[in-house]
Amino acid sequence: MVRSLLVVLLLAVALPGAVLAAPPDHTPWTALLEAHVRPTGDGASTVVDYDGFARDRLALNRYLDRLSAVTRSDFDRWSADERLAFLINAYNGYTIVLVLSGWPDLKSIKDLGGWLRTPWEKRFFRLLGERRSLDDVEHGLIRGSGRYGEPRIHFAVNCASIGCPALRREAYLGDRLEEQLEDQARRFLGDESRNRVTDDAVAVSPLFKWYREDFTAGWRGADSLGAFLALYADALGPRRVNHMALEAGDLPVRFLTYDWRLNSASPPRER
Repeated sequence: MVRSLLVVLLLAVALPGAVLAAPPDHTPWTALLEAHVRPTGDGASTVVDYDGFARDRLALNRYLDRLSAVTRSDFDRWSADERLAFLINAYNGYTIVLVLSGWPDLKSIKDLGGWLRTPWEKRFFRLLGERRSLDDVEHGLIRGSGRYGEPRIHFAVNCASIGCPALRREAYLGDRLEEQLEDQARRFLGDESRNRVTDDAVAVSPLFKWYREDFTAGWRGADSLGAFLALYADALGPRRVNHMALEAGDLPVRFLTYDWRLNSASPPRER
C-alpha cells in the first residue's frame, strides 16, 4: 500500500502536466448562475440580474481567471465534450463581462459596438494563450475547429438578448453535455415567443437562417432545415406538426424578427 502511494506521488512530481490537465472546476460558475439568472414565467427562457453579477464581480473574475489560466496543451488533453463545455462556459461568462462594461445604462449588447467592429469582435480577454473576442470563441474555436460538428451550441451560447436561447442556470459539464444540449434545444424550440407553428408554416428564430449551414450539415441525418426541425417536431409548441411534411420541405419555414433588447431582469437605469 505504501509502495503504491509512493509510486503515485512520484508520477505526480515527474508528470505535472498530467495533474494540470484536468478541466477547471465549474462549480463557482454554477453558483453565480443560480444566484443571478431567473427563469421567466413559462420556464422556457431566462433573464439576468446584471446588478447581482456586478456585486459578485470578484467571484466572476476569479472563475474566469481560472479559465484563462488553462494552457492549450492541457485543453487538448481533454475529451471533446470537456473542451466544448469549457468553451461554452467561457463564452457565456465573458458575455456577462462585456455587458457589465456598459451596465447600467445599456439597452442592447449591440450598443457596445462601434463603426468598425461589433461587440463580438472586441478582443478583451485571454483564453488558451491568446487574446480573444467572443467571435473568436464561437466561430473559431467552436464552429471553425471542425472537431465538434454540434449545431445545438447555438442554443447554449448566450448573446445577452431577449431573442436568444436561455442562459442556462448551471455550468455546462463534459459528462452531462449531451443531456444539457438536448434540454436547451427542446426548451428553445418549445418557446412560442421564439419559435411557433402556424396554420400553414413553421415560424422560427433567425438563428436558423444565420447558421443554416450548421443545422443542415448532416447532424443526425439532417441535410435540410426542415429535416433538422423535424427531429424536434414534438417540441415545437402545443400544435402538432406534420413530421413528414416538414422533413420533405412541404411545410414552409419562415423566420421571425430577432429581439436584440438586453435580457435583463430589470430595466437599465439612465445615468
